[in-house]
Amino acid sequence: MAVPLLDLKAQYDSIREDLDAAVMDVVESQWFVMGPNVEALEAEIAEYLGVPHAIGCASGTDALLLPMKAIDPCVTGEGVTDDRREVIVPAFTFFATAGAVWNAGFKPVFCDVDPVTFNVTPDTLDEVWTEQTRAVVPVHLFGQMAPMAEINEMAAERDAIVFEDAAQAIGARQEIDGEPVMAGAAGEVGAISFFPSKNLGGFGDGGMVTTHDDEIAERVRKLRVHGGRQMYHHEMVGTNSRLDALQAAVLRVKLGHLDDWADARRANACRYHERLADVEGLTLPTTAEGNWHVYNQYTIRTSRRDRLREFLTERDIGFGVYYPMPLHLQACFSGLGVSAGDLPVSERLCGEVISLPIFPELGEDRIDQVAHAIREFFDADAAA
Repeated sequence: MAVPLLDLKAQYDSIREDLDAAVMDVVESQWFVMGPNVEALEAEIAEYLGVPHAIGCASGTDALLLPMKAIDPCVTGEGVTDDRREVIVPAFTFFATAGAVWNAGFKPVFCDVDPVTFNVTPDTLDEVWTEQTRAVVPVHLFGQMAPMAEINEMAAERDAIVFEDAAQAIGARQEIDGEPVMAGAAGEVGAISFFPSKNLGGFGDGGMVTTHDDEIAERVRKLRVHGGRQMYHHEMVGTNSRLDALQAAVLRVKLGHLDDWADARRANACRYHERLADVEGLTLPTTAEGNWHVYNQYTIRTSRRDRLREFLTERDIGFGVYYPMPLHLQACFSGLGVSAGDLPVSERLCGEVISLPIFPELGEDRIDQVAHAIREFFDADAAA
C-alpha cells in the first residue's frame, strides 16, 4: 500500500463532527475576521504555553515579521536609537526565518548548526556575533528546542533579543532550571505557525506571536491592523495580518488534541528507532537531554540520500527533503558575502537529510513498511 508523507484526511475524520460544528458556528455568526473566536484562541494558547501574551496573525511568517518590526525604532516612529541592524539566523531552516529578518529591515547573518540536533548553539552563534548583532533567532527545527537557557544567557550578556522560531514546535518543551518551559515561551518573543502541515494546523494559513514583553505585544497588536488599535487612527505604518475566525475556530478544536497527537508522533519515532537503529550508514534523529521532542518531522541522514529518494519513490512511500539548499547559498542572499564552504555542517545536512512519514495516524503496519523498505535499500546498496 502507498504510504503518504502526511495524511490530513485521517486527522479530519477523527474529529470531523467537532470541526464541522465549529466551522458552521462561524458561518452562522458571519463573524469571519478576528472577533470572539480569535480572542478565545489567543487566551487558550497563552495559557497552554504559559505566556502573558499571544497575538494571532495571518501566518507563521508574519509571526516572525511583526515582532521584528516592533523592535525597530524606524517602524514604530520613535526615531533611530539603536543602529545595530544584524540578526543571526541558522542557515539550515525554512526561508521564512531569514526572509522575515530581511523584510523587517534588518540584515540576516547566517550561522551554522549542530549536526546532531540541527539547531543553533551558543558556539555557532558566537562564531558570527558582532557588535552589530541586535537579535538572534533560534529555530526549534523539526519539533525539538534549541538550548534556550544558554542562548538566553548569552543574549542577555550582550543586550540582544531572542526571537524563538517555534513554527514547527508547538507543544515541545525543555527543562530549564528544573522546570518545563514550552517552545514559544522560552525567549522574549516566539513565533508559531498554524500552516496545515504543522502539529497544530488550521484549514489554511495562520500564525501566533507569543511574548512576555508587554510593550512588544502592544506594538504587534497595532502592527497587525495597519498600525493602530482604533480604526482610522494609525500610530505606525503596519499591515493587514489578521487571523481569520474560521481558522481560530478550527484551531480551538484541534488544540485539545495536540498533546495526544504529540504522544502518537513520539511513539511512531520510537518505532522507527527500534526498527532502524542497527542500519549501517543511517543516522537517526537524536533528542537532546532535557528536551521533549514533538517530531513535526522525523529526519534521518545518509550520504546515499538521493538514491534512497529514488528507491522510496519507486515503492510509493512518501518523504520530504527539508531542506535541499542552505539559506546562505540562496540567490537572493548572494550579496551578503557568505560563500559555499563557509557553513559546512548546514551544507552537508542539505545533501543528506530526508524526512519520513511521522503523522499521528500512521500506524505500526505502515511504519513497518517504511522501515522494511529502508533496510532493503541499505542491504542492497551494501551488496552492490
